[in-house]
Amino acid sequence: MFIARQPIFNTEIEVIGYELLYRSGNQSQEYDGVSSEESTASVIIGLFEAGLDNIIEDKYAFINFDGNFIHTDALELIEPDRLIVEMLEDVEVDDLLTDRLKEVKHKGYRIALDDFRESYNDYPLTEYADIIKYDLLATPLTTIAIDVDKALLNKKTILAEKVETEEDFLMAKEMGFQLFQGYFFCKPHIAGKSFDKSASKGQYIRIIAELKKDEPSFEMLSEIVEQDVTLAYRFLRVVSFRKGSDLVYSIKSALTYMGLNEIERWINILMLQDLGKSKPKELMKISLIRSSFSESLAEHLGLNGLAHEASLMGLLSVLDAMLDQSMEEALDGIALPDSILAALIDHEGILLPVYELQIAYETADWSTVDAISKQFSIDADQLFEEYMIALEWANDVVGKIA
Repeated sequence: MFIARQPIFNTEIEVIGYELLYRSGNQSQEYDGVSSEESTASVIIGLFEAGLDNIIEDKYAFINFDGNFIHTDALELIEPDRLIVEMLEDVEVDDLLTDRLKEVKHKGYRIALDDFRESYNDYPLTEYADIIKYDLLATPLTTIAIDVDKALLNKKTILAEKVETEEDFLMAKEMGFQLFQGYFFCKPHIAGKSFDKSASKGQYIRIIAELKKDEPSFEMLSEIVEQDVTLAYRFLRVVSFRKGSDLVYSIKSALTYMGLNEIERWINILMLQDLGKSKPKELMKISLIRSSFSESLAEHLGLNGLAHEASLMGLLSVLDAMLDQSMEEALDGIALPDSILAALIDHEGILLPVYELQIAYETADWSTVDAISKQFSIDADQLFEEYMIALEWANDVVGKIA
């Protein structure tokens, strides 16, 4: 099976929950005979098998329920403070359903209406809803202003889905939307840059350039790191986590302990964290998930010798959004293999299938996931397992460098 998560933000672009999206392993975009009831059951089972905290951390899980599955007691496997019950847009409304929603709310669960396209006053489920989700592609902001005002007057939380640009985010926020879902935060905002990060980037470029030499010098690496007290402190924290109770006597001894490959991995992670200080933490987390996931995908695609490059490609795939520059500008001056540059700048080359597959999985573009998986004979369960490993690793890294 495939389970992906999509972040849901508040007005401060802080993650408050994740919508969990599911398809069985042999499906594309459509259900192909698999009911939404089975889909929801699989998501809940997958949550417990993979670990609830690993998938949604300490946030809410937004999960779709149809008119049949809402009547089972499966939803009560998840505590009310962790679950948002999303009612699908095509649910048949009758007394049995409304009675069940009353019961669900009485137990403390919050209810969201997914892909809401109805008239706010006329739709019978609005009175039971805590959250109303508007798909901005299906219901543009200019067409729903009156209903949005009505929902706000009735103390509803309104959520904008498919928010793909910062302009859409700002407009929805101005209208009174409190929650937002979409990949607007993963795109660079070229106009109106608030500050220049070139100094920080230059420091890291010096380290990366040294690492790319035929014979990198631990002496030179330690000298560069020691020139930035903040970087030195954060680097020592990382090493301390790895060494446990063993003392770290110097930057040079720490670098020697880690080895060149591990130094490069962590320097790139710290660079992204430093350059992305003004960006949502979720952007950093996505880069880490992509890094781990891309490394495993390269191996499954038969690119074992390029696993390291694939990992770095995934890690740097958000650098344009971090720096509010084009990807070509963001990568300028960083010594990278041609395979990474081709994938991230020109969208071509040997690593392109890795890039396309991890993006498709992340955005729940199951038809593309299915096509690439079949082309390279990748099992659905393998993808799910590797994605869960990537989530766990990303959570662990963020905890260490926060």
